[in-house]
Amino acid sequence: MKFHFKKNTLAAHMYISSCAIEEVLKGYSLTLYLDNMDYEFRSAVQDLSFHAMRYLGWADCVGKYLLRNYPNKLFESLLLLSLTLLKFSSEKEFTNNIPIYKEFTIVNESCNVANTIPILRPYKGLLNAILRRFLREKDNINSYFRKDLKAVWNYQEWWIDKVQKCYPLQWQSILSCANTQSPLILRVNKRNINREKVLEEFASSNIEAKSFGESGILLYKSRSIKDMPGFDEGWWSVQDSGAQLAIPLLQIQDGMRVLDACAAPGGKTSHLLELADVKLLALDSNKIRLNRLQANLERLKLNSSNTRFLVADAGSLNQWWDGVMFNVVIADVPCTASGIVRKHPDIRWLRKYSDIQKSVLLQKRILESLWKTVVSGGLLLYVTCSIFPEECIFQALSFLERHQDAIFLDSHNQILPNKSQNELFVDNDGFFFALFKKK
Repeated sequence: MKFHFKKNTLAAHMYISSCAIEEVLKGYSLTLYLDNMDYEFRSAVQDLSFHAMRYLGWADCVGKYLLRNYPNKLFESLLLLSLTLLKFSSEKEFTNNIPIYKEFTIVNESCNVANTIPILRPYKGLLNAILRRFLREKDNINSYFRKDLKAVWNYQEWWIDKVQKCYPLQWQSILSCANTQSPLILRVNKRNINREKVLEEFASSNIEAKSFGESGILLYKSRSIKDMPGFDEGWWSVQDSGAQLAIPLLQIQDGMRVLDACAAPGGKTSHLLELADVKLLALDSNKIRLNRLQANLERLKLNSSNTRFLVADAGSLNQWWDGVMFNVVIADVPCTASGIVRKHPDIRWLRKYSDIQKSVLLQKRILESLWKTVVSGGLLLYVTCSIFPEECIFQALSFLERHQDAIFLDSHNQILPNKSQNELFVDNDGFFFALFKKK
């Protein structure tokens, strides 16, 4: 990307964020875009683009109300970003790491971007006129869309309808939770250090944190993990509070032969190795993600000769299985990721309703293959980061119907996205676990 602005200015961040939003509007992953950009810009651009994703439904409704046709995608992206910033310009305080900018500043910097970028320059006046019209009519426009579900909840209509039907009592809290910033949640690597020592080091660096569960730590404010005490020393990993419940279900013991299928990014892999000395095969179809997993295990000082890494499709046994059975298999299968939209707010705009059934079929194929590798008396843990029942409890029950040799242990658990209002509890994203034992 050719850079046109002074670094670390609002105009620079708005321009790069608009480019990121444009990628999402074209159907591409925001995470992938952020992963490939300069580190010095990532934090600010992520904050702005995540903010735009969280209010994109409202901005899209308002944008189309103000302008029937956009000149191009980058113009649309810049306008939507500007509108989401103007939406909160009169607030006294704002969370999610976004400062409150004055209306004049937002309009001026947005027009500065348009004037600087050749593809936008002919439309600088149009952009200025639209934003100023919004400011003049802001109250009336907000009133006009106050009953529009897309504008109110900031999801695609099919997603809102599905969550309403699946969770008639909790749908509002589920949807609203995703418009808040995720807390930074860690899992202490007890092979390297105890949790009390980590908390002491955090406190000495003025990092506010609290403990929860067996080895969890919640930070009250998000921050760059690479700058925190213990990152290079491998004291801890980032892992959501709900996901930290998965591996303890397995009661892992030294010497077990374990398969972590669909292993990347590696939260469960490292958790396994922190709890016991096992013979582990970490499998994933994505070589880049598997390399990152391996690098993370090295940072955590958990890599050993008993751990193997293999790039392969978990559902195609002929690619990787040597015929030796496993005591434990973890299947953290691909899904719609509908439970983690707080961390990945672009998901709600990228997914289609048809993606649910595509995920279900892929999950079924993987489960059918992996079950063949579980020894009699062994365990298979099925995991998704979804809240859609087809990928969760319905998939688990369907698996039971097909396999008379499977016992559904009493550990299935649908965790719904939750923004805790009590300091004794911890925020969760959406997860589902189901544990099966082979007769």
